[in-house]
Amino acid sequence: MTGNEEPVLLHTVGRAAHITLNRPRAINALNHAMVRRVDDALTAWEHDPAVETVVLTGAGERGLCAGGDIRVVHDDARDGDGTAAAAFWRDEYHLNARIARYPKPYVAVMDGIVMGGGVGVSAHGSVRIVTERSRIAMPETGIGFVPDVGGTHLLGRAPGELGTLLALTGAQIGAGDALLCGLADHYVPSTSLSHLLDDLADVPVREALDRHARPAPEGELAGRREWIDSCFAADTAEEIVRRLLDHGDPAAKETAETLLAKSPTAVKATLAALRRARRLGSLERVLDQEYRVSCAALTTPDLVEGIRAQVIDKDRDPRWSPATLADVTDADVERFFEPLGEHELGLTGPDTTESADTTESADTRLLS
Repeated sequence: MTGNEEPVLLHTVGRAAHITLNRPRAINALNHAMVRRVDDALTAWEHDPAVETVVLTGAGERGLCAGGDIRVVHDDARDGDGTAAAAFWRDEYHLNARIARYPKPYVAVMDGIVMGGGVGVSAHGSVRIVTERSRIAMPETGIGFVPDVGGTHLLGRAPGELGTLLALTGAQIGAGDALLCGLADHYVPSTSLSHLLDDLADVPVREALDRHARPAPEGELAGRREWIDSCFAADTAEEIVRRLLDHGDPAAKETAETLLAKSPTAVKATLAALRRARRLGSLERVLDQEYRVSCAALTTPDLVEGIRAQVIDKDRDPRWSPATLADVTDADVERFFEPLGEHELGLTGPDTTESADTTESADTRLLS
């Protein structure tokens, strides 16, 4: 590939270096080569004194990034030995951690669709911008998978049980709710994005934001906090569903029906992963856990079946195995968290005491 056919385009304008994800027909879905190219660019720019800001955008009109290239994962899980998918995740999760600790402002323009792996390359950044077109989600339970790319870390830190709702149901949210849930920092109308990007070439990030950021439109989740927090605080997925069905609010019942359509195994593994992520504290420790969970998912029938139903055949009629939440045992869930020995992701050592209180996050870095 040459020129504009490259899946990642790199260029600098003034003080800003730009990464453009460039697979618009696939809504810029990430593959392994793209992850490596972004990481190489971050390495070069980290040590380049002429680069003061890094900016991430997506080509086309549909969105920043629809996620990872799950067709590759499907084929590897169905026909291969899982090594290709595991190698992709290893580099992807290392990139997610790097973005969170990047020493220069990392401005992610989360315009349009931002899902799964797209959240991983944007929501860990130090400056996360949403627009009225933003549609953000971690939809993994719908394909028999579990939120990864640091998603359980991000959602575990959302207010109340909003993150549990988003993780289990895969619900899409707009700009206002993304700000409420801590997945974004600033709202900029889409008509102002080009002006913002132009200004980043010449002025510090904070000054550019002062010129173009506006109050976000109100979201939907704040008005639903009462039933979301009370229902999703339950200890088991079955109890969450029971509370939703018994609550009386039509939106709660609709949420229960949405949840029950997801992979029962993935729902239970996701709930366990999210609760454990809250206790783990740092992003790196959570990514280590997510790598174990992702590798385990490769051996489950639901991952292949979920991707088949949603992406390959598109019949939207997955046949989950086991078929109900009640049929998924504690042992079925626990196997997702088994150590991988020498194959661990290894972002943190086995004896680390790193916690959320001692780990620098993108939220605490000063913009320049």
